[in-house]
This record gives sequence, C-alpha cells and structure tokens, in this order.
Amino acid sequence: MLPYQTLDKKDLQKEYDKLWEAYQAYRARKLSLNMARGKPDTAQLDLTQEILTSFSTSADCLAEDGTDCRNYGLLDGIPEAKRLFAELLGNTPEELIVCGNSSLNLMYDTVVRCLLYGAGKDETPWIRQGKIKFLCPVPGYDRHFAICESLGIEMINVPMTENGPDMDTVERLVSSDSAIKGIWCVPKYSNPEGVTYSDETVRRFAALKPAARDFRVFWDNAYLVHDLYDEKDSLLSLSSLIKGTENANMVFEFFSTSKISFPGAGVAVIASSHENIDKIKSIMTVQTIGYNKLNMLRHVQYFKNAEGVLSHMKRHAALLRPKFEAVLEAFDKELAPLGIVSYTKPRGGYFISLNTLPGCAKRVYTLMADAGMTMTQAGATFPYGKDPEDKNLRIAPSYPPLAEIRSATEILICAIKLATLEKLIAEM
Repeated sequence: MLPYQTLDKKDLQKEYDKLWEAYQAYRARKLSLNMARGKPDTAQLDLTQEILTSFSTSADCLAEDGTDCRNYGLLDGIPEAKRLFAELLGNTPEELIVCGNSSLNLMYDTVVRCLLYGAGKDETPWIRQGKIKFLCPVPGYDRHFAICESLGIEMINVPMTENGPDMDTVERLVSSDSAIKGIWCVPKYSNPEGVTYSDETVRRFAALKPAARDFRVFWDNAYLVHDLYDEKDSLLSLSSLIKGTENANMVFEFFSTSKISFPGAGVAVIASSHENIDKIKSIMTVQTIGYNKLNMLRHVQYFKNAEGVLSHMKRHAALLRPKFEAVLEAFDKELAPLGIVSYTKPRGGYFISLNTLPGCAKRVYTLMADAGMTMTQAGATFPYGKDPEDKNLRIAPSYPPLAEIRSATEILICAIKLATLEKLIAEM
C-alpha cells in the first residue's frame, strides 16, 4: 500500500469503505479486550507464588535483628529489606524507607507532606507560599498528573526528547520561577515513551540551580529493573551525583516491587538524603506505627539480594517480550509503510507510545471502544487530559494473552487507518 498522503480522494474513499466493512465485522464479534493499563498478567503473578509460603512457625517471622515482624516496630523497615533495596538503587540503607505496597501512595504522601510541612528541614510549607507549579514531561504518566490536579498544583508541559525531558526548557523554567517546586520524572523506560534518560540529562538534573530552595525532583524509578532484552539500558545514578553537593536534598526517589512480585501486595521504597529521610520519619511517626514487616521479610527471603531480583526479572521479560514484539511487528508491517504514525520501540518498561496524525487520537479511542477494546483514554498522557495535538496513544501490551494481543492490535491498526482516512478525506 502506498503512503496515504500520495493517494487521491477517490482511492482514499475506496480504502476507507473496505476498512469500514472490516471494522463492522470486528464490532459484530462483540469482543472485550483490555490494553489500558500496564498490569502484569496471571503468568507473571505466578512467578512469585512461592513467596506466599514463607512462614510456617513463629521463628520464621523474625528479622535478622530479632524483631518479631508480626508485631509493632521498625518504622522505616527491617534491616535486610533496607539493605536489599539500597543495593538495587545504589543508596545506603540509611537513605531509604521501606513501606507498603504502593509507590504511588508514597508519591502522593510526599507531595502532601511538602504542602503541609515543607519539602525539607526548616522549609516553609508549600501551601503557605501561594501558587505552586510542577513541571510535567509529556507525554507522561497520568497518575502523576492526577496527584497535582487533585491538590490544586499548576502543571507546565515540558517536551520529551529521545534523551529525556528537554533540559533547556527545564533549566530555564526552574531557574527563573520560584513557584516551580517540582518535576515528575520516570527516568528509565519512561511512561509511556520508553525513554531512558541519557547520562548528560541526568548530569544536568544534578547541576540544576533552582530559583526555589525547596524545589524537588520526584524521581519515579518504577522500571529500573524492567528490561525486555539482555542488552539493557543503563541509567546514571542521580542520587550519587548530588551527594555532598548543594543539591543533596533535591531528590525524592521512588521504587516498588509492584511489577516484580505482586502489584497488590508488594513493597515500595522512598529514598532521599539523610536530612530528608529524617524529616519524613518524624512525620510518619504520627501517620503510622509501621508498615507490613512480614511482607518485607518474605520478599527478602524469596529474592535474597539484588542479583536475585535481576535474575527473576529475566523470567518476566521472557513473558512480556513476545507481546511487545507482536504489536511492533504488526505496526511495522501495516502502519509504517503508510506514513501516518510514529511509535516507540522500547527496550523495557510496560508501554508503547504511538502518535497518530494530529487530530486523530480521540477518534481512534472512540472506534476502539465501540469495537469492545479498552485503551487508556486519549489525552491521558498530558496534564488535565489535554493533548494539544490530539495525537498520542499509550498502548499497554502486558495484560492480555498473546492471542488477544494480536486480535487487539488488528483492531487498533484498522481504527488508526479509519481515523486517518477520515481526516485526509475531510481535508480534501
């Protein structure tokens, strides 16, 4: 098939009529397929099923320091869990807190703490400083944006590049506006672009000169170990670069085992400077007596160390990789020759980011929904759900079985072609 832009109106209409007939056949099948969120499938969850059989006697419930994990105590996590996650993140155990299952919960709580108590020691609470703004690399993670929107924080779009956020824009805005208090970052296999920040980008983050002394980088390292291939992307450690500098307190880093063990019963971590961690713990003593230490203990007993986690993630990759490749192979065959889309080919993470021609994403979403296909809402990858060009779609191939992925991709390709043809025909 020739690129659509080279066809005349008659040929475009002929192609549209053929595809519309195929689309109606898809609708008649009354399918119910879901590629909306990056959920692990059942086979992935089964990989860690043995973690649930860790304890048979009371002696099994003791941490290495003798703490009975069934009881109160150890607000910041058991020693062996802190050591495991420090090894993965490149921090010291004293620079992190091991918490419950949700890093999203930790991110929300951290923003709220900054609003109510200030971002660091002796800092004025954000809520007393007037308008608060966050920088948001786009396309980005909808739940980051939802936190800001729910708390009344103004969001400013920053374009993503192949190396991470446009750092010229980040540096200019951060250095010139003291109302800018934070930036959201998914630095490895970003959601949804699949971009890993380059060494230069990370170094420029470390060297930022914010106008606001209490500016913070929210470093959501969700996909640190989620490689699809043995030739994995490498990410420079931002926390190591800022240690001992004037920006030592600038970063809050987040990580969890949600897509390593169980999303509903994993372990989440926040890492930061000693000063920041001390302040967080002082507030947490009012909030909670402690998190689920039994869950921490069984994770350590199962994975043992960082190498154990990395070995386990290869098993995840073996399940995920065929799904991503099935989607991308279909795109390469059916869409790339037409010149109507661009899309990422991630080396890890959970998403594929696809750009239609401007003005087509919402129409694709509607066509998919009418055919029984659930996708992330068009516009969700931008603050306030407003994609200024209406072109970005986030595709999550992880949850459905491979056969369903192939069926869903067929429908998606048909919907993209139909939406594009409608646009081109209307413009003639």
